[in-house]
Order: sequence, then C-alpha cells, then structure tokens
Amino acid sequence: MGVTIRRASAADVPALAEVAAATFALACPPDMTQDRIDRFVAEVLSQECFERYLADPARMLLLAEDDEGALGYTMLVAGEPHDEDVAAAIRHRPTVELSKIYVLPRAHGTGAAHALMEQSLAWARDTGAAGVWLGVNQQNERAQRFYVKSGFAVAGTKRFLVGGRHEDDYVMEQRLPLA
Repeated sequence: MGVTIRRASAADVPALAEVAAATFALACPPDMTQDRIDRFVAEVLSQECFERYLADPARMLLLAEDDEGALGYTMLVAGEPHDEDVAAAIRHRPTVELSKIYVLPRAHGTGAAHALMEQSLAWARDTGAAGVWLGVNQQNERAQRFYVKSGFAVAGTKRFLVGGRHEDDYVMEQRLPLA
C-alpha cells in the first residue's frame, strides 16, 4: 500500500487531467469563483494540455500512485523563466520551475507530496540546475508551510492569471546542492 513515484507517460494523460481537475481548486484563494477555476482547468489542465506537456522535452511530469491509482503529480520545466518578475527574483541559475505539485485529499498525510518533492528536486539536480523555483498563491498558507519544510524561501512576488483575473503569488526558490 505504499506510494510509488514514476515518470508519467502518454498512457497517464487521463489520470493526470483527472487529478489536476480535482486538486487545482485546493490551491486557490477562498474567494475565487468556480467559473474561474473551471476556465483555468479547461485552458491549462485538460487532457490535450497534458499531451503537449508530455511531448515537451523541457518538461518532466512525475506521477504518484498507490494500489488504488493516481494520488498526485508534479510538473517541472527546465530553463529560464519567461516572467520578468520571476527572472528578477530568482538567484540560482540554471534553474528549473516546479510548475505544479498536487496530491488528492486522500493522499494528504501519506507522504506522497514529500516523495513527489524529493523526486522532483532529484530530477532538477540531475539536469544540472543550481536552483528550483515555484509560484504559490499568497493566501495558500498550507502550501507555503510545505514548501518551507521542503527547503524553499520567498524570493519575490509575481502575478498569476486564473480565469481572466490576476492573483498575487510569492516566488519561492531553493538552491540545489551540487550533484
């Protein structure tokens, strides 16, 4: 009944999209409307989007599973950030973005998120990255606590577009030890 982490494949696209749709709202501020959440899921977390993500050589998607199926996933993106606020905030280059890390509520407390984080950081180190950064909504204190426990610190702020409206995010960064 343990958690396993593996690289996601094209066969995992339905599971990735299902977990993404079920978990994205958990990271949103309480005042975000369901319409905005649904628009973001349709535009960024659909099966078609995950097919593109998996085909992108700069991206790595990892899937956490147990005997019952998918528990969560991460998506990492190697390379210089396109967002000017992020580029100005981060200090460690080359860099990898931890674009997404989500686990289903049934996986909270199982170690799945910690295992995903460990494998994600290991992949980033293996690419030669000096640091990893992420964006997290400024109201998402639970995620912020997890990221701090995982070695991240606030490096700056950025804006994040969800359903046609910008949200305020912290940019958090972690320096990676040399491989």
